[in-house]
Amino acid sequence: MSYMLPFEKPLLEFQHKLDELKKFAEESNLSVEEETARLRKELQAARRELYAHLTPWQEVMVARHPLRPYTGDYISAFVDDFTELHGDRLVSDDQSILGGFGKLNGHRVMVIGTQKGRDTKSNLACNFGCPFPEGYRKALRLMRLAARFGVPIVTFIDTPGAFPGIEGEERHVAEAIAVNLREMFRLPVPIVSVVIGEGGSGGALGIGVCNRLLIMEHAYYSVISPEGCAAILWKDRAYASDAAAALKLTAPDLMRMHIADELIPEPDGGAHSDPAAAAEKVRAATVKHLEELLTWPTDALLDQRYDKFRAMGVFREGERFVPPPPPVPE
Repeated sequence: MSYMLPFEKPLLEFQHKLDELKKFAEESNLSVEEETARLRKELQAARRELYAHLTPWQEVMVARHPLRPYTGDYISAFVDDFTELHGDRLVSDDQSILGGFGKLNGHRVMVIGTQKGRDTKSNLACNFGCPFPEGYRKALRLMRLAARFGVPIVTFIDTPGAFPGIEGEERHVAEAIAVNLREMFRLPVPIVSVVIGEGGSGGALGIGVCNRLLIMEHAYYSVISPEGCAAILWKDRAYASDAAAALKLTAPDLMRMHIADELIPEPDGGAHSDPAAAAEKVRAATVKHLEELLTWPTDALLDQRYDKFRAMGVFREGERFVPPPPPVPE
């Protein structure tokens, strides 16, 4: 428990008791294994109960946890023979977008994802996970390369959004994202996207047009960050928790609205509590959908991808209409 979120403070009591037991055992040279095991079970049960009833804002906090596995961690965990490719061939190599060829369960894939840093130096290098326009153009270059060789695409989404600064506007970030949206609908290969942390705004959608969208249990996917929404609606970022509830951005919300196709469960306490177990769950879910999509003809892939996004945001007058999921080709 090297980093604790504010709502996890009730778990501190168990941790303090465990620390006291350890100190007592060292000083008295007595065995306290039975009592330690009991406390650990109680801590695990308390954590499980806590994480089973998180508010939307608390889910956002977990999605942003600094110890949560990032794209590079998942690639290292289960993508074999990964060869990173660099640069957009126009401006530079944006390190907030990581991509390259690799093998997933024996299948050749193009893996692309947004990447955050663990410390100040690495966060500055990858711009805190906020891609520049050249990052999206690099991603598109790699996706077109994958399409040329008939290689399926897997994307990992974990970004608060595209970089909103002057450099982004100078190099046309809106145009870069728009081109990615258009071109991803045309790619004749399967695309599986996994929201592993933050899925913020168009910055997430710029690599998120897909046949199957998977989302981890404590990740979120939203048209805008809760703070940004609060600043617009209430003129005060302090209302971020209210905005998070109103945005319906949690994984269960997205499943109910048929935006996400599968919710990937996380270990008790979130993916950061057991990265290896989380990686195995992500790998299994991704492989399952990828192998199914590999059996589809190209026309079915393109039609299903189009229908999936056309079905989003449908309203009847006076009420929100949640359409059924698009049909799956036989």
